[in-house]
Amino acid sequence: MALDPTLLEILACPEDKGPLLYFEDEQRLYNPRLKRSYRIDDGIPVMLVDEAETVDDAEHDRLTAKAEAEGIAPTFDAS
Repeated sequence: MALDPTLLEILACPEDKGPLLYFEDEQRLYNPRLKRSYRIDDGIPVMLVDEAETVDDAEHDRLTAKAEAEGIAPTFDAS
């Protein structure tokens, strides 16, 4: 289930308030700055810092390479 595009425009990391990368096929949002992954359960993003998964360097590299290869843009422009 894909997230609503309007929702994606306002979703931010609850910790650093920055944009996220949305991986629809993995049902997760990812913050590459903090290496934190937020799961999506039944179409609802679980945006709790305590529930986030910290990823290792290999997973970070995989996710950032996938985002670049698939043209996955941040949820909003932080500039």
